[in-house]
Amino acid sequence: MGLTKTEIFTDKQNQIALYAKAFGHPARVAILQYLFKLNACVCGDLVEEIGLAQPTISQHLKELKQLGLIKGNVEGTSVCYCIDTDNWEKMKTVMSDFLNQDLAPKECC
Repeated sequence: MGLTKTEIFTDKQNQIALYAKAFGHPARVAILQYLFKLNACVCGDLVEEIGLAQPTISQHLKELKQLGLIKGNVEGTSVCYCIDTDNWEKMKTVMSDFLNQDLAPKECC
């Protein structure tokens, strides 16, 4: 069986691409901003706040949760979400290392 395209890249390269994907949709950016603004877990307020249908919000939450940027806890019949601060810090480190690689002076054309 052949390699998938992601298998030819390093784990770090794949991780950077996944994080970039998280920021690749404005709804996910808005969800993250809202969670940071509240600085608490949110249970069901996202549909009104973001302005998208519940299934769409759920799909974006699922992607953010799979990346580990948010975590969810079941409370009764709803799931409450908040920022996973440990994983957020890891993501910031990985992305900062990537984005700051141009800071070292280099000779170029």
